[in-house]
Amino acid sequence: MLNKVVIFGVGLIGGSFARALKKAGAVREIVGVGRSAASMARALELGIIDAIGVSGEPSLAVALAGADLVLLAAPVAQTEAILTAIAPHLSEGTVVTDAGSTKSDVVESARRALGGRIAQFVPGHPIAGRETNGPDAAIDHLYIGRKVVLTALEENSADDVERVAAAWRACGAIIHRLTPAEHDKVFAAVSHLPHLLAYALVDDIARKPHADLLFQYAASGFRDFTRIAGSSPEMWRDISLANQPALLAELDAYMAQLTLLRAQLAANDGAALERVYSNAQHARHQWITAIETAEAPPSPDKE
Repeated sequence: MLNKVVIFGVGLIGGSFARALKKAGAVREIVGVGRSAASMARALELGIIDAIGVSGEPSLAVALAGADLVLLAAPVAQTEAILTAIAPHLSEGTVVTDAGSTKSDVVESARRALGGRIAQFVPGHPIAGRETNGPDAAIDHLYIGRKVVLTALEENSADDVERVAAAWRACGAIIHRLTPAEHDKVFAAVSHLPHLLAYALVDDIARKPHADLLFQYAASGFRDFTRIAGSSPEMWRDISLANQPALLAELDAYMAQLTLLRAQLAANDGAALERVYSNAQHARHQWITAIETAEAPPSPDKE
């Protein structure tokens, strides 16, 4: 049981964390802090949080007093400013974590902001999301069966890491562990690049003179491929810039693949195209099968 949790950014990610902790009976009080007074008021109205914390002295000190856990669920570009603001008010028993989609830059920001208190910061990333934003998007089951990656620092104590892990497990999540560098390389390939591509395709279609006609006939394939282009532009701008080196490497590799496919198409090389399509289909089927196997409930004879 956590006595008090403070969440910076009570939208989809932070709000769903709050709702899940409350549903699990794992927290007594949740304080929300955010840039928008209207959003904070809405989170309070919906019962996501129990109190609104106000940024700045001395209100921030009051919000953080007695906190067991602080979650930063704001865009990653705000990490250093938030940590700098809260550093003077952190008690020794408070653990801080985050939900940012990049980790190396977050760790660098935390080291600058927290200095000798870096041991109190346990970086994290819940692998869950939807295209909607704000307090109204928060749901209590967002993290059930989803992965949460913790990229613990050498300075972190085992107890502090476990406090963060236990909070996420109370939300129904499954804990995984990577280093910050490993995390950023992995998610540049399987998350950040797909978002960039989805945004690029929709933007390209939208800028064509006959965009209305194209969107009129776009169906389920286009909708499925571009679903993530409905995500927060501010958040994904920050993620793209924060993970620039790894994302550029993945983008270069993808552009090389597109160049190859273009050459095969221009040469009417159907056999080569089919080999690429078949390899992709096989790899995707294997991936989906692995997911379904991992998520399948145990059979009665194995219980």
